[in-house]
Amino acid sequence: MFDGPLAAEPDPAERRARLRLARSPRIGPVTFHEALQHCGSARRACRELAVIAEADLTREGQALARIGGRFLVLGDGDYPAALAALADAPPVLSAIGDGGLLARPMLAIVGAREASLAGRRFAADLAAGLGQAGFVVVSGLARGIDAAAHDAALATGTVAVLAGGIDQVYPPQNEELHRAIAGRGLLLAETPFGTPPIARSFPRRNRIVSGLSAGVILIEAAERSGSLITAERALEQGREVFVVPGSPMDPRYAGSNNLIRQGAILVRDANDIISVFGKPQSAL
Repeated sequence: MFDGPLAAEPDPAERRARLRLARSPRIGPVTFHEALQHCGSARRACRELAVIAEADLTREGQALARIGGRFLVLGDGDYPAALAALADAPPVLSAIGDGGLLARPMLAIVGAREASLAGRRFAADLAAGLGQAGFVVVSGLARGIDAAAHDAALATGTVAVLAGGIDQVYPPQNEELHRAIAGRGLLLAETPFGTPPIARSFPRRNRIVSGLSAGVILIEAAERSGSLITAERALEQGREVFVVPGSPMDPRYAGSNNLIRQGAILVRDANDIISVFGKPQSAL
């Protein structure tokens, strides 16, 4: 969590040490925070622990810079406060695109990869409506609902959180959308440059999607949908959860409808969400 030794923006040497610590083997977000709490600073932690060499970090930074990216380190002034407040906040993110989007109110739209045409259209309409109201739309750049939401919010602001390295286009059919978000929105990735996405990376990605957002909207979540993990993390993080209902006869809505039974907010259009948060001041 973003407190204690992380309370002030780090000097360049401490920031560099945080990058080295975060990129070191067997040091995940929780271990990173524990190391800082125990040692008092990343510089001291780097002296006491086995961390990556400076040269390895330099190579990653150079590769990231070549494609127009940069590191966003926990403690930087533009690191999102909502994300920093999490106990497992990512120590470092790779970023490409408009970092100013992180200062605006954000809402996540997630759902089925194998979404119906109606579901994709609803996601697009919802994303466009929220974008016009002043919200940035966050999602995971997956097929289906995620892609529809990103595409519809390109003009007003969208953030894509990737499961692999920021240079890894996944799924391949989203290559054009990946490039469009890099140019007009913002790409974020916790995993190092060049790392392909693997199964365990997706739940970790989902906590960032929900952590950035004031609320998460689910569309077409089946009973075992991965997007339910995002909803679970959102509830753990104290975020609002909104759900688009569907027919009880349609298995694509089994998880969604169950969340409504458990108290999630039913969504018919963007106004149902805007009424909870109000319009951002910049949009008034």
